[in-house]
Amino acid sequence: MIYLGSHVGLSAPNYFEDSVTTALSCGENTFMFYTGAPQNTKRIPLEKLKIEEGKRLIAEAGLDLAKIVAHAPYIINPATKKEATREIALKMLSLELERVEEFGVSWMVLHPGSAVDISLEEALRNAAETIDLGIEGAPKSHVTICIETMAGKGREIGKTFEEISRIISLSKYPERLGVCLDTCHINDAGYDVFDVDGVLDQFDRMIGLSKLKVVHLNDSKNPRGSHKDRHENVGEGTIGFETLEKWLKNPRLEGIPFELETPWVNQKTPNKAEVEMLRKGVYVPDWKKEILAKSD
Repeated sequence: MIYLGSHVGLSAPNYFEDSVTTALSCGENTFMFYTGAPQNTKRIPLEKLKIEEGKRLIAEAGLDLAKIVAHAPYIINPATKKEATREIALKMLSLELERVEEFGVSWMVLHPGSAVDISLEEALRNAAETIDLGIEGAPKSHVTICIETMAGKGREIGKTFEEISRIISLSKYPERLGVCLDTCHINDAGYDVFDVDGVLDQFDRMIGLSKLKVVHLNDSKNPRGSHKDRHENVGEGTIGFETLEKWLKNPRLEGIPFELETPWVNQKTPNKAEVEMLRKGVYVPDWKKEILAKSD
């Protein structure tokens, strides 16, 4: 079974119900969502988000709720030493764990943060400690935190498998931690994304494949090792369609949800076309024309 979806919105008036409808309209059997805006702390009360209506649609469509993925907001920086920033990170992390639990979702992707004005080791220790405190602050949540592989722009941590392994080993709750691998990010961080099994071997040695819970399947606007983190549409970037398809259909990754985070085309989602091409294994060079035509 291949689980392929994309990042979908959570917007008024129907919120989670519309998130599910959007995913189904794109031919997806998984999807990823934020429980609120990723750039701020404002959160709509759970009772307004039509969670049960969304769950009902998931059940009616025969989707597996355990393959749906949540994403923590970007404003959480677990690695920081700044007290005010860390307080926000801790509060938001616990809150998001509680909120995601109410959706019945198992996985929540988290950026590990940036080492601003501190050493890498201190940042890794801060990240582990903040994650631990976040878990302790949400005792009723059983959600697994999936640390995302990062491109290494600026002072980002998590740009190597070694750094993510260090965070997990420093945590008091390693059983509550997994990993989200982003193909654009690892390419931009310097890994040979074209050698799928070679990268998976490295991951297995450093972290263990059992910890890989989610894959962000993204093309990249930039070459290997650029540390830029700029996603591109499927087949339009430096990674290419053939390599992305190899990631999706690698038997070692069977059962793992793959989520697209690709740019919109003329304010239209491209995910229906991208999902269809990846499932069929056939790249259509002018696939954007139909989307652009609908925009006219």
